[in-house]
Parts: sequence; structure tokens; C-alpha cells
Amino acid sequence: MFKFIDTDLKEHVEVDAIDRNGTRFYPIPGADKYYPSVTSITSFKNAAFFSKWRKRIGETEANRITARATQRGTAFHSITEDYFKGELDTDKYLENNPLSVRMFHIAKPTLDRINNIHCLETFLYSHYLGLAGRVDCIAEFDGELAVIDFKTSTKEKKEDWVEHYFVQETAYAAMFLERSGLEVQKIVTLIATEEGSVQVFQKYNLDDYLQLLKSYIEEFVRGRTNAR
Repeated sequence: MFKFIDTDLKEHVEVDAIDRNGTRFYPIPGADKYYPSVTSITSFKNAAFFSKWRKRIGETEANRITARATQRGTAFHSITEDYFKGELDTDKYLENNPLSVRMFHIAKPTLDRINNIHCLETFLYSHYLGLAGRVDCIAEFDGELAVIDFKTSTKEKKEDWVEHYFVQETAYAAMFLERSGLEVQKIVTLIATEEGSVQVFQKYNLDDYLQLLKSYIEEFVRGRTNAR
């Protein structure tokens, strides 16, 4: 049984994102403004790479791969959330998402290193950064408070390929600090693969990734300004 911590998040309400020209924005509670999602910022950073990838393999194949990955990841997140809440029934996922169920069982020993959960699929935002988003999990991992991001992949990823994951998680760490006054000790990326492995990346140098995040934001703003 996992323990949940009742954390006071200032001015917290759950809101739904809206789409503006392919960019996801969240309405900010108590303010007449919208902030872009952190995933929109990191996606913009990698837009050129994915554009070349789509051209190389063709739109039809790219759409197939993307849809499959989205379904796999969404189901894995749902199964994981049910597990933490003590509501797990894998039978309801087996018919449509047997792969995600198998990947969950492989990842379960790693998930069991998590406890004292402060946030699970929780909306956060930062006035300082001008960003918002929905964090997968903020909890203790091996006894240290962390932002934890759950990912799925066909095969293992090199660390150089997932810098944007670390930047995204650092943004959530900053949002959580601003909303709760609590500072996480690290960020954790957990990647379950179809090959049957589980990768865990743990980073403590959040200040370095915060500087990278600021450069991502600047690039995003320049790109949107030039597109007008």
C-alpha cells in the first residue's frame, strides 16, 4: 500500500488544456491568462528533428508509429496510476493493451521504490517561468523526494537523447516549489521498454537543467514571434 501525502498547493484547481495552433495552453487559476505547457516548450525544441524523421519514413508510417506509442504510453500511465491508488485490475487493460500490461509487470519492482506520494497526474504551474503542465508523480524515490516521469519506449534510449525529459522534469520541480514551498532533491526518469528492460535516470543537478529550460523558453518565444 502506497502512502499519499496531503500537500497544500497554493491556488490549486484542476483545469483542462486548450489547443492554439498546435500549442497546448492551460488557463491559470485566479489570473486572466494562459501559460503554455512545458511539453509544448520541449516539443518545439525537438520539432526540427521530428520533422526530418517524418519526411524520412513518410507521413503514414510516422502516424502509425506515433499512434501506437501514444496508446502504449497512455495505457501504461493509467495502469501505474491505478496501482498506486490500490485500484489495479489489469484484466480491463489486457484486451486492448496487453503490451502495456506486460511492461507494467516488468517495471513493478522499480515502481515499488516509490512512496509518500505528493502528486499523481497533478496540474501545476509557475508564474516565474510562465509555464504549466501535468506532472506524472512527485514522491519519494529510494527515500528522496523527486519528480518522477514515466516513459515507455520500443527500446532503450541513450542519455543524450533524453535531455528534454530532464528539462521537463526540472520545470515541474520549479512549479512544485512555487506552489508548495517544498524542494525536491532530484528528478527521476523511468523508461519501460518493449525489450523488457527498465531504465532509470536520476539527476541531482537541477540548476543546470533550469538554465537549459530558460534557453528552451527563449527559443520557443523567438519561434512564435517569428511565425507571426
